[in-house]
Amino acid sequence: MPANTTDVEKAVWKAADELHANSRLKSSEYSLPVLGLIFLRYGDYKFTLAQADLAANRARPSRRRSIGKADYHARGVLFVPDTARFANLLSLPEGADIARALSAAMQAIEQENPELSEVLSRDYRRLGKETLVSLLKILNSIPMDIEGDAFGKIYEYFLGKFAMSEGQKGGEFFTPTVLVKLIVEVIAPYHGRIFDPACGSGGMFVQSANFVTRHQKSPTSEISVFGQERVTETVRLCRMNLAVHGLAGDIREGNSYCENLHASVGRFDFVMANPPFNVDKVDKEKLKDDTPRFSFGMPRVDNANYLWIQLFYSALNASERAGFVMANSASDARDSEQEIRQQLITTGAVDVMIAIGSNFFYTVTLPCTLWFLDRGKASTERRDQVLFIDARQIYVQMDRAHREFSPAQIEFLSNLVRLYRQQPLETTSCFCVLGWWHSLSQSDFTKKLHLKGNHGAVPLPVPLGCDPAKKSARARRRWRGGTG
Repeated sequence: MPANTTDVEKAVWKAADELHANSRLKSSEYSLPVLGLIFLRYGDYKFTLAQADLAANRARPSRRRSIGKADYHARGVLFVPDTARFANLLSLPEGADIARALSAAMQAIEQENPELSEVLSRDYRRLGKETLVSLLKILNSIPMDIEGDAFGKIYEYFLGKFAMSEGQKGGEFFTPTVLVKLIVEVIAPYHGRIFDPACGSGGMFVQSANFVTRHQKSPTSEISVFGQERVTETVRLCRMNLAVHGLAGDIREGNSYCENLHASVGRFDFVMANPPFNVDKVDKEKLKDDTPRFSFGMPRVDNANYLWIQLFYSALNASERAGFVMANSASDARDSEQEIRQQLITTGAVDVMIAIGSNFFYTVTLPCTLWFLDRGKASTERRDQVLFIDARQIYVQMDRAHREFSPAQIEFLSNLVRLYRQQPLETTSCFCVLGWWHSLSQSDFTKKLHLKGNHGAVPLPVPLGCDPAKKSARARRRWRGGTG
C-alpha cells in the first residue's frame, strides 16, 4: 500500500525542524539549502523511475541505440549525472567534504538541465557536515512508493512552514494555499496563458496545474505560465517549485511597476496574484506615461494598491478573468483611488468580491478581500451586477493564531460563484447549495440582496466545518453604479 503523503511530509518536516532548532542558523539561512535538497531528492526519484522504464524499453529488439540525456528530457524528467545521484552522495566516505560534494551535484544538474541555470542553492557549508548528513538520511527515508505528486506536496509543505517561521519575509514569497485554491476555483483556468506579476514562490501556477489535472487534462499541454518577481532568491524558489511539480514556466526577475518584462497588455487569459499591500514610495513619475498599463490614471495617494489593480486589468485579454488578494482598505478608498475604482466598475469587469476573515496569513492578522475581474462579463446579462460574499465567519481554526478553509468550504464558496454565473456545480462533498439558491431566485434582488444566517433573514447555508451556532455568511449581489 502506498505511503500517505500527509504523514510523510509531517514526519520529514519534524526531523528537519529538529535539526534546525539545534543549529545556529536563521530560518532564512536554512530554508533555501533544505528546499534545494528536497529538489535533489525529487530529481533523483524521477530519474530512477525513468531510468528503469527506459532500460525495459531498450531490452526490446527494436531499441538498439544507447539511452541519453534527450530521452529523459523527452519524458519531462531532469537528467541527473552520477555525481548528483542521491545514493552516491549518501555513500561518500566519512572524511568526504559533503558540502563541496553537494555544491558540485547542484552545479552538475544545472549544467545538464539549462532551464535550471543559477537556480539551485550551492551554499551548503554553513549547515555543517553533521546536519547535512542527517538531512540526506531524512530525505532518503521518503518511501519510493509514495502516492501522487508527493515531492511537490512536501516542497509546498516546507515552503509554508518556512514562511511561518520567517515572519514578514515569509509573507513575501508564500500565499496561504487555501486562498490560492479559492482564487483558482473561481477563475477556473482550464486552458490558456496564466500571468502572475508578483509570483513569489509560484503557488498560483501550481494550484492552476492541480485544477487542470483534477479536470482530467494535462497541465503541460493546457496552460502556459508567466511570472515576474523582484527578489532573486524568490525567483529561484519559484523555478524550483515549478520543476518539483513537473512544470515549466517563463519566470523573470524585475520590478513589475516599471518593468513590463512580459509585454503584458492584453496578452493573458488569466491573471492571479497576491501583491504586497499598501506599498509606498513608488516613483509614479516613471509610470504616468504608461497609459496602456495604467489607463485609469495615477492614484494621487502614496499607495500602490490601485497600480496593482490596473496592472492586473490591463494584462487580461478582452474576454478572460483575474483573481487577486487585496487589502480591505482598497474596497472603499476615497479621492483619486475612488475615481479609479469608478472607472473600473464602469467597464463592467468587476465580477466577484469575497471578504476573508483575519488570521489566514502567517505574517499578518488583518483580514483581506479577494477581487475577481471578468472582462468578458460586459457582454453578458451580468454586466451591471457584482457578487459580494462575506466569508469572514467561514473558517477552520488551525491553532490560536491561524485559520484555514476546509475543502468543503472552498467548494461551497466557489459553487456560490458558479450559481451566480449560471454554471454547473462541482460537488465532491455532501453539501450542496443548489436548492437554497433556487429558493432565492424567487426574490427580487436586482439591486441588493442581504443574507444573514444568524439574523432571521434569508439564511445562507452553513458548509461543512462550520458551527451553525457561531458561523454565518453574508452574500450581497448588487450594482454599485459608480458610487464606489
